[in-house]
Amino acid sequence: MRQGPERRRERREPVFDGAEPTDVGLRLSRGDRAGGAMARPGRDEERGRRRRRPRRRSLVGRLVSWTLVVAIWGAIGVAAILAYHATQLPPIDQLAVPKRPPNVAILASDGTLLANRGETGGRTVSLRELPPYLPNAFVAIEDRRFYGHFGIDPLGIARAAFRNLTSRGVAQGGSTLTQQLAKNLFLTQERTASRKIQEAILALWLEHRYTKDQILELYLNRVYFGAGAYGVEAAAQRYYGKPAREVTVAEAATLAGLVQAPSRLAPNRNPEAARARAELVLAAMADEGYIRPEQHKAALLEPAEPRRRAGAGSANYAADLVMDVLDDFVGTVETDISVKTTIDPGLQAAAERALTEELAQKGTKFGVGQGAFVAMRPDGALRALVGGRNYAESQFNRATSARRQPGSAFKPFVYLAALEAGLGPDTVREDGPISVRGWSPENYSRDYRGPVTLRDALALSLNTVAVRLGLEVGPKRVVQVARRLGIASPLQPNASIALGTSEVSPIELVGAYAAFANGGFGVVPYVIAEVTGPGGKVIYRRKEGGLGRVVDSAAVAAMNGMMRETLLTGTARRAEIPGFEAAGKTGTSQDFRDAWFIGYTGNLVAGVWLGNDDGTPTKKVSGGNLPVEVWSRFMKAALQGTQPVPPPNLGAARVASASGARGRTANAQPDPLGEFFGRLFGD
Repeated sequence: MRQGPERRRERREPVFDGAEPTDVGLRLSRGDRAGGAMARPGRDEERGRRRRRPRRRSLVGRLVSWTLVVAIWGAIGVAAILAYHATQLPPIDQLAVPKRPPNVAILASDGTLLANRGETGGRTVSLRELPPYLPNAFVAIEDRRFYGHFGIDPLGIARAAFRNLTSRGVAQGGSTLTQQLAKNLFLTQERTASRKIQEAILALWLEHRYTKDQILELYLNRVYFGAGAYGVEAAAQRYYGKPAREVTVAEAATLAGLVQAPSRLAPNRNPEAARARAELVLAAMADEGYIRPEQHKAALLEPAEPRRRAGAGSANYAADLVMDVLDDFVGTVETDISVKTTIDPGLQAAAERALTEELAQKGTKFGVGQGAFVAMRPDGALRALVGGRNYAESQFNRATSARRQPGSAFKPFVYLAALEAGLGPDTVREDGPISVRGWSPENYSRDYRGPVTLRDALALSLNTVAVRLGLEVGPKRVVQVARRLGIASPLQPNASIALGTSEVSPIELVGAYAAFANGGFGVVPYVIAEVTGPGGKVIYRRKEGGLGRVVDSAAVAAMNGMMRETLLTGTARRAEIPGFEAAGKTGTSQDFRDAWFIGYTGNLVAGVWLGNDDGTPTKKVSGGNLPVEVWSRFMKAALQGTQPVPPPNLGAARVASASGARGRTANAQPDPLGEFFGRLFGD
């Protein structure tokens, strides 16, 4: 039969490819149910193999799968990169915000700011001190989602990346305020991927450690505004001459726009660019609701105008003096402090104006390029200090650091020594030729008057009489008197000291004359009245005091009368001030290298020096011309509206007899015993 072999072959076929008997039975029963008869073994095997072969995934499925794989490996890579750069930073538990360098705010006697000293250029301010629109200006233009992100703003980064790509360059940054603060506190300004990663890590740490307001306050006190100004207080003072709490909306917008590029957007250097940037900031502030429409309109109509000559005024000379002596009172400065000085802003401006105007008008004609001015109360409190004609061009303080020959301005110490030795204003001495070991001093006029009183000799500044008196009392006695009144510079006890050949500084010479103005009490010129720290805590406050009495009241009366005569009939007649009785002395060094005038009333003592830094002779500038003009111009402004106070005991000096300050005769000689001890112990 034809079917027989087929059946035999069927029986010889192996059982389904290793299937268990139960599987075969199960499959047969399924085949019976499906078709009523068992399918041929070859076809069933093929069907089984098709069932076990996995289905091929769709394209979308494969993309999702690969995206997931790449995301996992990307996350691992990012974590590894973050971990690596984190290891380049100090351990998180050791991180701390660096202390801001301390600022020294130097204030005038009325509390107004004269200058800031320190690395930052301004003190630290708190958010509560500032008008709300000032910090909001920075938020509006630099980081609109500042209060919503966690230190890093993914939307901001994406937006910045898109704009940078579409503009084919770096058009916008994606850093948040927190990231900028992290960079300013911990990192350098280099533009590298490594720095940006570390910046992000540190931003997350800052957000974890501080509140948003604390971060914003830190940012406002650390961000750089150019011109050495760090923080909004320094920037407000630098560009607008006012504290940050007083800036207008327009000024706030300008400051906020400035941080993007301080050198390019500085309002005093590029006002057009600064104004354009400020308009963008104002628009952002208006969009965020930080300013009202009328404020926006007003700020556009009245844009901010920077202060001219910011930081270049003569008050900086006084500020420099403060910094020179501050350590003696408070030691090392570790926090922001305020130093209240004795400087009067009005008098400081008057002194600067008097000196600079005189040099501008006559400096070229008379060949004089520099000057210094010092004014103080009779107790030594400095009221004005000008160390040169232009602080921006030269910071050398000629009022405190330059030592020049005072010429005849030194003679009051010679005459005071003579009075203390027993002579009087009406004592007569010979004005005639004199020779001291081959040295023959002459008068300015090169003529001689014969017998003259000491009063006239001082008023007319006769050199021969001064030299005779110096030799009579002894050069060491002259040095001793000058030291007692406050001259600290080295003095040579020789015959020429009577003509002021030893160099002194303007501030110590004016300080020595203060003893005549206050009735005979020595002073130490001072500029610091009080120092306060954070919260107004008083660190130092000057106490009243001085050197005590250094000149007998009778001798003071005599000296004041003699130096009063200098303004009435002597070399300083141009210095007379209507309504005020003043006294003083002119001085001119050899070859007209230095010209001085020191004058005083009972209210104020002031001194002027004019000359050239290199010591070259002027074109006959003497103490009686340009210095007197500067002094008179200042004193008329300084004393306006004040009650006239004459030099002490001036009335007694007018009626003093020829017996001198101590009742001696006109021709009395020095006390031999006193001279002996003076020569024995020197100065």
